[in-house]
Parts: sequence; C-alpha cells; structure tokens
Amino acid sequence: FLTQPIGWMPPMDIVENELELTLTAELPGLEKKDVEIFVENGVLTLRGEKSEERKEDEPEKKYYLFERTYGSFNRSFTLPRFVDANKIAADFEKGVLKIHLPKTAEAKNTGRKIDIAVK
Repeated sequence: FLTQPIGWMPPMDIVENELELTLTAELPGLEKKDVEIFVENGVLTLRGEKSEERKEDEPEKKYYLFERTYGSFNRSFTLPRFVDANKIAADFEKGVLKIHLPKTAEAKNTGRKIDIAVK
C-alpha cells in the first residue's frame, strides 16, 4: 500500500557569510500573500500554502500526468545566538524567498587570528 506525502516541503538553503545568514526557499507558483514568516522565542518559522490548480468539478479535463505537489508547509529553525532577530528582513522575487538574518555586532567582532609559536 502506497502512501502519499502530506503537503509538500519546499527546498531551502542556508548560507553564512561574515555579515549574515541567508535562508533561501524555492517557492514556485506562490506569491508574497501565500507566505508568512514569524520570529518568536529565538525560533524562525516559515509557513505557507500552495493551492492546487486542478478542480474536481471540471469533468471536461482529463489529467494524464499529475506530479506537481500542493498543500501547506511549515518549517521552523532555531536561530543561533549571534543572529539579531530585530533586524531580520525578507525579499521575494521570481518564486524565490530570501530571509536575511544579520549577525549581531558582537558576533562580527569575535573572531581573531591565533599566532602559532615556534618552539
């Protein structure tokens, strides 16, 4: 017996540079109004819904292949302590959502090079 996955899970990347972490989510077919982003108690939550275009009351259409996935998604990420939650920003373009998670000033200045002593 085969089971169908419930909903869908958009592919995501998280990348870090010296200034920020960037979470990128591929959300083809969605618009800004279909997605919500929340930050609470150090947890970033991304949720949304991709509505199905196929309607059951269209008997004149015959579907021969149906591979695209639809439904709700909900992803949560615990933010590292070095992320400044008050400065998180997001932009959405061409079905790609980017959430910018800037590092705190302290996190940017904590790294230092360690000299190696020769004995």
